[in-house]
Amino acid sequence: MTVVNGLDTDELENLIEAAAEDPDSASFTFRAETEWTGGFASETHISDFEQDGTTVESPEFTITGDEPEALLGERAGPNAVEHLLAAIGSCLAVTYAGHAAAHGIQIEDLSFEFEGDVDLRGFLGLSDEVRPGYDEIRATTHIDADASEAELQELHDEVTATSPLYDNVTNEVALDFDLQFE
Repeated sequence: MTVVNGLDTDELENLIEAAAEDPDSASFTFRAETEWTGGFASETHISDFEQDGTTVESPEFTITGDEPEALLGERAGPNAVEHLLAAIGSCLAVTYAGHAAAHGIQIEDLSFEFEGDVDLRGFLGLSDEVRPGYDEIRATTHIDADASEAELQELHDEVTATSPLYDNVTNEVALDFDLQFE
């Protein structure tokens, strides 16, 4: 067994081949349920998911969201725009590790820095000229790996072309929203 970046490369190759040969095996449905808990706080619960229409049982994870005191919250957890930065970072880490392993690149150290500016006038509906969310997210990747700068640039380009969260924030995603009255 060969392990690169904590991943069994034989298993990784099998996963890639299975997805190429049977696209249905590459089909996943993930779910999250968020409940408002008062004030500006919420809890999101994530557990089971589906692969190729079959439910895969998973432990439940609870993610707390809240606003800082300056925004009338109690700071019981990160706010939603901070969760977005964390989600992008998590996805990029997975994508870097997987693609690097597939190319035989051993990563010694990998980290990301993210920041973005939000103008509350958009969220509060005070200006049609101000976007409610980020106008731009600034990101820096720090990587130490057994590869040349050219190989790492190629890896970076591959990662940004294939990362699901990078894709979701850089391209419009349809959101089919249903309102149900209780």
